[in-house]
Amino acid sequence: MDLREATAADVDAVRSVARESLVASYGHAVDEALLDEAVEEWYDAGDLGDDVEDDDAVFPVAVVDGVVVGFAESYVVGRRERVGEIDWLHVHPDHRGSGIGSALLERVESALRSADVDRIEARVLADNEAGTEFYEREGYELAGEREVDIGGELFAEREFRKQVGRLRGISEATYQTEDGETVHVAFDESDRGSQAPFYVAYVDPDHERRYGYLCGNCEGTDVAIDTMDRMECRDCGNRRKPARWDAAY
Repeated sequence: MDLREATAADVDAVRSVARESLVASYGHAVDEALLDEAVEEWYDAGDLGDDVEDDDAVFPVAVVDGVVVGFAESYVVGRRERVGEIDWLHVHPDHRGSGIGSALLERVESALRSADVDRIEARVLADNEAGTEFYEREGYELAGEREVDIGGELFAEREFRKQVGRLRGISEATYQTEDGETVHVAFDESDRGSQAPFYVAYVDPDHERRYGYLCGNCEGTDVAIDTMDRMECRDCGNRRKPARWDAAY
């Protein structure tokens, strides 16, 4: 098995690995038509082509006998601290259990540590038991669980974190919305946007009642989310791609 950086020529293989991995991990819980829709939405060929050319992305692929059998992608997100977000980590089901997932994760973690991140985050749907066990085995701690709406269905999603550096800056601040409401913004809970992160906002300081999101680009709270979990700030156009399954397997 060899690891190398992804190229534009790998896009079709990456899409194929993603689909087979999703079917293997979620075929028991999710309709296959929804999985096919997810691949088209989340692993769009054009977007993947942009991603592999992005200098800010860490995008290794695992190759066996000249064939791509696994891949991962991550980014450094500049919040009030530096966070490495693992967007994807997929291994073709025929090659699971051979150490490829761990090798990809080690490659990603090494690059993120070199980028001086404070912690690394990954998200896994609760139905993916193998993914959950993978991150626990690799030293990640469960940081929380939330519901995500995917194609009109609600799924439980778990967030895992590994602390790798000393946190800097503040973790929370209060903001006033245009309607005069006070919201409590958690800077350690965010999603990557095209221009800046989207931070989770709560009605209460104990973070029990969610308000929505604060756009890190313009600090507005008029953020729209559609049924495929795409997010866009109506004030400045900052947008987030649909949430994508899955950070492991």
